[in-house]
Amino acid sequence: MEILSSSPEKTIEVGRALGALLKPGDVICLEGDLGAGKTHFAKGIALGLGVGEHVTSPTFTLINEYEGRLPMYHVDAYRLEDEDEAYELGLEEYLYGTGVTIIEWPGNIRQILPGEHLEVKIIFPGIGHDSDLTGTGSTEDFNSAEKAFNTRKMVIKPAGKRYERLIEELKSGVYSRG
Repeated sequence: MEILSSSPEKTIEVGRALGALLKPGDVICLEGDLGAGKTHFAKGIALGLGVGEHVTSPTFTLINEYEGRLPMYHVDAYRLEDEDEAYELGLEEYLYGTGVTIIEWPGNIRQILPGEHLEVKIIFPGIGHDSDLTGTGSTEDFNSAEKAFNTRKMVIKPAGKRYERLIEELKSGVYSRG
């Protein structure tokens, strides 16, 4: 499933729609370059889970815990070098617990992820090495560049039957709202 987002608010809204569908034990892996919108997506999931707190990136704490209709565990695995460090952190207790676990930068700890999980990759489709953001300096040029800068493509892939069903539910919800 692919969804284009034209703003951080839209990215949050897609996350909120997903968060409303999540169940105990669900694991969501978020990938994307720095600044792609992983934390905005996690903020949306938190809203969908009824988390009332302000959600921040767990870059320095590694794990932030939040309470909503389900506990939400927001993990930043960027600084974890391998699965041994994840075990030392006690990450498996979150992954196989009763809350929802969101993992930013899951690359180094894939070996300990449950077989069933959801992958969300957020990319900048409008800005690449061959993108042309030059122009005449007009308002139209500025608006076009701003739109390209804010646009994200979210590629959502299921690993397992649970997440295949979840994507179908998400498609119904996201696309029924237009």
